[in-house]
Amino acid sequence: MTGFNEMVGRTNVPIPETVSTEIIKQAPQASVMLNRARKARMSTKTQKQPVLSVLPEAYWLAGDTSLKETTHAEWGQLTMTAEELAVLVPIPNAVIDDTSIPLWEEIRPLLVEAIGKKVDQATIFGVDKPASFPTAVLPGAIAAGNTVVRGQANGVAPAPATDLGQDVAKVGQKVAQDGFAINGFAAVPGLQWELIGLRSAQGVPIYTPSLSEGAPAGLYGYPLNEVLNGAWNPAALTLLAADWTKFVIGIRQDMTFDLFDQMVISDAAGKVIFNAAQQDSKVMRVVFRCGFQVANPLTRTTLVGGGSKYPAGAVVPAAA
Repeated sequence: MTGFNEMVGRTNVPIPETVSTEIIKQAPQASVMLNRARKARMSTKTQKQPVLSVLPEAYWLAGDTSLKETTHAEWGQLTMTAEELAVLVPIPNAVIDDTSIPLWEEIRPLLVEAIGKKVDQATIFGVDKPASFPTAVLPGAIAAGNTVVRGQANGVAPAPATDLGQDVAKVGQKVAQDGFAINGFAAVPGLQWELIGLRSAQGVPIYTPSLSEGAPAGLYGYPLNEVLNGAWNPAALTLLAADWTKFVIGIRQDMTFDLFDQMVISDAAGKVIFNAAQQDSKVMRVVFRCGFQVANPLTRTTLVGGGSKYPAGAVVPAAA
Protein backbone atom coordinates (compact mmCIF):
# COMPACT_ATOMS: atom_id res chain seq x y z
CA MET A 1 0.00 0.00 0.00
CA THR A 2 1.35 3.34 -1.00
CA GLY A 3 0.95 6.29 1.26
CA PHE A 4 2.40 9.67 1.87
CA ASN A 5 1.47 10.16 5.48
CA GLU A 6 3.54 7.35 7.04
CA MET A 7 6.26 8.46 9.41
CA VAL A 8 8.21 7.39 12.39
CA GLY A 9 6.54 9.33 15.19
CA ARG A 10 6.39 9.49 18.97
CA THR A 11 3.28 7.35 19.08
CA ASN A 12 4.97 4.20 17.80
CA VAL A 13 8.45 4.55 19.21
CA PRO A 14 9.11 4.16 22.93
CA ILE A 15 10.70 7.37 24.15
CA PRO A 16 12.53 6.94 27.44
CA GLU A 17 11.28 9.23 30.15
CA THR A 18 13.63 11.32 32.24
CA VAL A 19 13.55 10.12 35.82
CA SER A 20 15.27 11.93 38.64
CA THR A 21 17.60 9.77 40.71
CA GLU A 22 16.65 11.81 43.77
CA ILE A 23 13.87 10.05 45.63
CA ILE A 24 11.39 12.11 47.61
CA LYS A 25 11.04 10.19 50.84
CA GLN A 26 11.07 10.37 54.60
CA ALA A 27 14.26 9.24 56.27
CA PRO A 28 13.84 5.83 57.92
CA GLN A 29 13.04 6.13 61.62
CA ALA A 30 14.99 4.38 64.33
CA SER A 31 13.72 1.97 66.97
CA VAL A 32 13.34 3.53 70.42
CA MET A 33 13.95 0.19 72.17
CA LEU A 34 17.08 -0.62 70.15
CA ASN A 35 18.38 2.88 70.89
CA ARG A 36 17.39 3.38 74.53
CA ALA A 37 17.52 -0.08 76.15
CA ARG A 38 20.73 -1.59 77.50
CA LYS A 39 22.51 -3.84 75.00
CA ALA A 40 23.96 -7.23 75.81
CA ARG A 41 25.85 -9.46 73.40
CA MET A 42 24.57 -13.03 73.37
CA SER A 43 27.08 -15.77 72.61
CA THR A 44 24.41 -18.47 72.56
CA LYS A 45 20.69 -18.67 71.78
CA THR A 46 19.85 -18.42 75.49
CA GLN A 47 21.60 -16.33 78.09
CA LYS A 48 21.05 -15.92 81.83
CA GLN A 49 21.09 -12.43 83.32
CA PRO A 50 21.75 -12.16 87.10
CA VAL A 51 19.28 -9.89 88.96
CA LEU A 52 19.46 -8.90 92.61
CA SER A 53 16.68 -10.66 94.53
CA VAL A 54 17.68 -10.25 98.21
CA LEU A 55 19.25 -7.09 99.64
CA PRO A 56 21.83 -7.06 102.45
CA GLU A 57 20.84 -5.29 105.70
CA ALA A 58 22.78 -3.46 108.44
CA TYR A 59 22.01 -3.42 112.18
CA TRP A 60 22.60 -1.05 115.11
CA LEU A 61 24.69 -2.35 118.00
CA ALA A 62 23.27 -2.10 121.51
CA GLY A 63 26.64 -1.44 123.15
CA ASP A 64 30.42 -1.56 122.86
CA THR A 65 30.54 -5.35 123.23
CA SER A 66 27.36 -6.25 121.33
CA LEU A 67 27.60 -9.04 118.81
CA LYS A 68 27.49 -8.02 115.18
CA GLU A 69 24.81 -9.70 113.08
CA THR A 70 25.32 -11.17 109.64
CA THR A 71 23.52 -10.53 106.39
CA HIS A 72 23.62 -11.76 102.81
CA ALA A 73 22.56 -10.91 99.28
CA GLU A 74 21.05 -13.15 96.64
CA TRP A 75 20.80 -12.98 92.90
CA GLY A 76 18.16 -14.58 90.72
CA GLN A 77 18.48 -15.48 87.05
CA LEU A 78 16.56 -14.11 84.09
CA THR A 79 16.70 -16.17 80.92
CA MET A 80 16.89 -14.27 77.65
CA THR A 81 16.24 -16.15 74.41
CA ALA A 82 17.27 -14.89 70.98
CA GLU A 83 14.42 -14.84 68.49
CA GLU A 84 14.76 -14.28 64.74
CA LEU A 85 13.31 -11.54 62.55
CA ALA A 86 13.79 -12.09 58.82
CA VAL A 87 12.35 -11.19 55.43
CA LEU A 88 13.04 -11.82 51.73
CA VAL A 89 12.87 -9.16 49.02
CA PRO A 90 12.80 -10.53 45.43
CA ILE A 91 13.40 -8.10 42.55
CA PRO A 92 13.65 -9.07 38.84
CA ASN A 93 16.98 -8.30 37.18
CA ALA A 94 15.21 -6.40 34.41
CA VAL A 95 13.75 -3.99 36.95
CA ILE A 96 17.16 -3.47 38.52
CA ASP A 97 18.79 -2.88 35.13
CA ASP A 98 16.14 -0.50 33.80
CA THR A 99 15.63 1.73 36.80
CA SER A 100 17.74 4.78 37.55
CA ILE A 101 17.24 4.25 41.27
CA PRO A 102 19.85 2.28 43.28
CA LEU A 103 17.21 -0.12 44.55
CA TRP A 104 19.28 -2.18 46.96
CA GLU A 105 20.78 0.90 48.62
CA GLU A 106 17.29 2.36 49.01
CA ILE A 107 15.71 -0.82 50.35
CA ARG A 108 18.32 -1.62 53.01
CA PRO A 109 17.52 1.28 55.39
CA LEU A 110 13.80 0.65 54.96
CA LEU A 111 14.32 -2.96 56.02
CA VAL A 112 16.22 -1.75 59.09
CA GLU A 113 13.25 0.49 59.91
CA ALA A 114 10.82 -2.42 59.42
CA ILE A 115 12.77 -4.57 61.86
CA GLY A 116 12.93 -1.74 64.38
CA LYS A 117 9.16 -1.34 64.11
CA LYS A 118 8.59 -5.02 64.90
CA VAL A 119 10.98 -4.86 67.88
CA ASP A 120 9.21 -1.80 69.32
CA GLN A 121 5.74 -3.28 68.78
CA ALA A 122 6.69 -6.53 70.52
CA THR A 123 8.63 -5.06 73.45
CA ILE A 124 6.52 -1.96 74.20
CA PHE A 125 2.98 -3.04 73.27
CA GLY A 126 3.23 -6.85 73.11
CA VAL A 127 2.09 -6.94 69.46
CA ASP A 128 3.16 -10.20 67.76
CA LYS A 129 5.46 -10.86 70.74
CA PRO A 130 7.56 -14.05 70.73
CA ALA A 131 6.57 -16.44 73.53
CA SER A 132 10.03 -16.27 75.09
CA PHE A 133 9.83 -12.50 75.58
CA PRO A 134 8.54 -11.26 78.96
CA THR A 135 5.45 -9.09 79.39
CA ALA A 136 5.81 -6.00 77.20
CA VAL A 137 6.53 -2.62 78.81
CA LEU A 138 3.05 -1.07 78.62
CA PRO A 139 1.20 -4.13 80.01
CA GLY A 140 3.91 -4.41 82.68
CA ALA A 141 3.44 -0.79 83.77
CA ILE A 142 -0.35 -1.25 83.83
CA ALA A 143 -0.06 -4.41 85.95
CA ALA A 144 2.15 -2.54 88.46
CA GLY A 145 -0.32 0.35 88.70
CA ASN A 146 2.17 2.80 87.20
CA THR A 147 -0.27 4.53 84.85
CA VAL A 148 -2.06 7.85 84.84
CA VAL A 149 -5.07 8.56 82.65
CA ARG A 150 -4.48 11.67 80.59
CA GLY A 151 -5.83 14.74 82.43
CA GLN A 152 -6.60 12.85 85.65
CA ALA A 153 -3.37 13.12 87.62
CA ASN A 154 -5.34 14.35 90.63
CA GLY A 155 -7.68 11.37 90.48
CA VAL A 156 -10.66 13.59 89.74
CA ALA A 157 -12.62 14.56 86.65
CA PRO A 158 -10.59 15.15 83.49
CA ALA A 159 -8.58 18.34 83.78
CA PRO A 160 -7.58 20.71 80.96
CA ALA A 161 -4.91 19.65 78.51
CA THR A 162 -2.50 22.05 80.25
CA ASP A 163 -2.29 19.54 83.10
CA LEU A 164 -0.20 17.18 80.98
CA GLY A 165 2.77 18.22 83.11
CA GLN A 166 0.95 16.96 86.20
CA ASP A 167 0.29 13.66 84.46
CA VAL A 168 3.99 13.22 83.65
CA ALA A 169 5.02 14.20 87.19
CA LYS A 170 2.54 11.74 88.68
CA VAL A 171 3.94 8.92 86.55
CA GLY A 172 7.46 9.88 87.64
CA GLN A 173 6.32 9.74 91.25
CA LYS A 174 4.87 6.26 90.82
CA VAL A 175 8.07 4.91 89.26
CA ALA A 176 10.19 6.58 91.97
CA GLN A 177 8.02 5.00 94.68
CA ASP A 178 8.92 1.65 93.12
CA GLY A 179 12.60 2.52 93.67
CA PHE A 180 13.54 3.36 90.07
CA ALA A 181 14.83 6.61 88.55
CA ILE A 182 13.39 7.70 85.20
CA ASN A 183 16.11 8.55 82.68
CA GLY A 184 14.13 9.07 79.47
CA PHE A 185 10.76 9.19 77.74
CA ALA A 186 9.17 7.74 74.61
CA ALA A 187 6.05 9.39 73.24
CA VAL A 188 3.35 9.51 70.65
CA PRO A 189 4.34 11.42 67.48
CA GLY A 190 3.59 15.13 67.86
CA LEU A 191 3.80 15.32 71.65
CA GLN A 192 6.79 17.67 71.49
CA TRP A 193 4.72 20.20 69.52
CA GLU A 194 1.78 19.79 71.90
CA LEU A 195 4.08 20.66 74.79
CA ILE A 196 5.34 23.72 72.94
CA GLY A 197 1.75 24.89 72.48
CA LEU A 198 0.84 24.68 76.18
CA ARG A 199 0.18 28.03 77.89
CA SER A 200 -0.44 29.12 81.47
CA ALA A 201 -3.56 31.03 82.49
CA GLN A 202 -1.59 34.21 81.74
CA GLY A 203 -0.71 33.00 78.24
CA VAL A 204 2.93 32.29 79.08
CA PRO A 205 4.52 29.23 77.41
CA ILE A 206 4.82 26.42 79.94
CA TYR A 207 7.37 24.36 78.04
CA THR A 208 10.32 25.81 76.15
CA PRO A 209 12.58 23.31 74.36
CA SER A 210 16.21 23.96 73.57
CA LEU A 211 16.62 25.97 70.37
CA SER A 212 20.29 25.06 69.95
CA GLU A 213 21.08 23.42 66.63
CA GLY A 214 21.37 19.68 67.02
CA ALA A 215 20.10 19.72 70.61
CA PRO A 216 18.04 16.59 71.37
CA ALA A 217 14.40 16.85 72.35
CA GLY A 218 13.94 16.57 76.07
CA LEU A 219 11.44 16.69 78.92
CA TYR A 220 12.38 17.58 82.50
CA GLY A 221 16.02 17.31 81.46
CA TYR A 222 15.70 13.76 80.10
CA PRO A 223 15.65 12.62 76.44
CA LEU A 224 12.26 12.45 74.74
CA ASN A 225 11.94 10.14 71.73
CA GLU A 226 8.86 10.40 69.55
CA VAL A 227 8.41 6.95 67.99
CA LEU A 228 7.96 7.60 64.26
CA ASN A 229 8.61 4.14 62.81
CA GLY A 230 4.93 3.16 62.81
CA ALA A 231 5.10 1.03 65.96
CA TRP A 232 3.33 3.46 68.29
CA ASN A 233 -0.34 2.94 69.13
CA PRO A 234 -1.72 6.38 70.08
CA ALA A 235 -5.03 4.85 71.21
CA ALA A 236 -3.21 2.88 73.93
CA LEU A 237 -0.32 5.08 75.03
CA THR A 238 0.56 8.78 75.11
CA LEU A 239 3.90 8.81 76.91
CA LEU A 240 6.19 6.17 78.40
CA ALA A 241 8.60 7.05 81.21
CA ALA A 242 11.21 4.47 82.15
CA ASP A 243 14.52 3.57 83.66
CA TRP A 244 15.77 2.26 80.33
CA THR A 245 18.80 0.55 81.91
CA LYS A 246 16.41 -2.09 83.28
CA PHE A 247 15.29 -3.15 79.79
CA VAL A 248 17.82 -5.38 78.06
CA ILE A 249 18.05 -6.14 74.35
CA GLY A 250 20.26 -9.15 73.72
CA ILE A 251 21.99 -9.06 70.33
CA ARG A 252 22.70 -12.58 69.11
CA GLN A 253 23.25 -11.57 65.48
CA ASP A 254 23.53 -8.13 63.97
CA MET A 255 21.38 -7.40 60.92
CA THR A 256 22.84 -9.25 57.96
CA PHE A 257 22.03 -8.59 54.31
CA ASP A 258 22.69 -11.31 51.72
CA LEU A 259 21.94 -11.24 48.00
CA PHE A 260 21.08 -14.47 46.16
CA ASP A 261 20.50 -15.21 42.48
CA GLN A 262 19.82 -18.96 42.91
CA MET A 263 17.19 -18.90 45.66
CA VAL A 264 13.93 -20.81 45.60
CA ILE A 265 11.03 -19.43 47.66
CA SER A 266 8.29 -21.81 48.76
CA ASP A 267 5.11 -21.46 50.76
CA ALA A 268 4.24 -23.19 54.04
CA ALA A 269 3.08 -26.28 52.15
CA GLY A 270 6.42 -26.59 50.34
CA LYS A 271 5.09 -25.42 46.99
CA VAL A 272 7.63 -23.39 45.01
CA ILE A 273 6.20 -19.95 44.31
CA PHE A 274 9.36 -18.16 43.17
CA ASN A 275 12.59 -19.34 41.53
CA ALA A 276 15.21 -16.61 41.30
CA ALA A 277 17.41 -18.37 38.73
CA GLN A 278 14.52 -19.41 36.51
CA GLN A 279 12.84 -16.04 36.74
CA ASP A 280 16.01 -13.96 36.28
CA SER A 281 15.81 -12.28 39.65
CA LYS A 282 17.76 -11.63 42.79
CA VAL A 283 16.57 -12.00 46.37
CA MET A 284 17.82 -9.97 49.31
CA ARG A 285 17.59 -11.71 52.67
CA VAL A 286 17.80 -9.76 55.92
CA VAL A 287 18.12 -11.53 59.27
CA PHE A 288 18.25 -10.12 62.81
CA ARG A 289 18.32 -12.17 66.03
CA CYS A 290 17.68 -10.58 69.38
CA GLY A 291 16.32 -11.33 72.83
CA PHE A 292 14.48 -9.14 75.34
CA GLN A 293 14.26 -9.10 79.10
CA VAL A 294 13.13 -6.79 81.89
CA ALA A 295 15.42 -6.59 84.90
CA ASN A 296 13.22 -5.84 87.90
CA PRO A 297 15.69 -6.04 90.80
CA LEU A 298 14.70 -5.72 94.42
CA THR A 299 14.70 -2.11 95.70
CA ARG A 300 14.59 -0.70 99.22
CA THR A 301 11.47 1.37 98.75
CA THR A 302 8.23 0.33 100.42
CA LEU A 303 5.49 0.00 97.84
CA VAL A 304 2.60 2.36 98.51
CA GLY A 305 -0.47 0.21 99.09
CA GLY A 306 1.48 -2.98 98.41
CA GLY A 307 1.30 -4.49 94.91
CA SER A 308 4.15 -4.99 92.46
CA LYS A 309 6.87 -2.69 91.20
CA TYR A 310 8.08 -1.97 87.68
CA PRO A 311 10.81 0.26 86.15
CA ALA A 312 8.39 2.14 83.87
CA GLY A 313 5.19 4.14 83.95
CA ALA A 314 2.79 5.50 81.36
CA VAL A 315 0.37 8.30 80.59
CA VAL A 316 -2.53 6.69 78.74
CA PRO A 317 -5.39 8.35 76.86
CA ALA A 318 -8.80 8.39 78.52
CA ALA A 319 -10.21 6.11 75.82
CA ALA A 320 -7.69 3.41 76.77
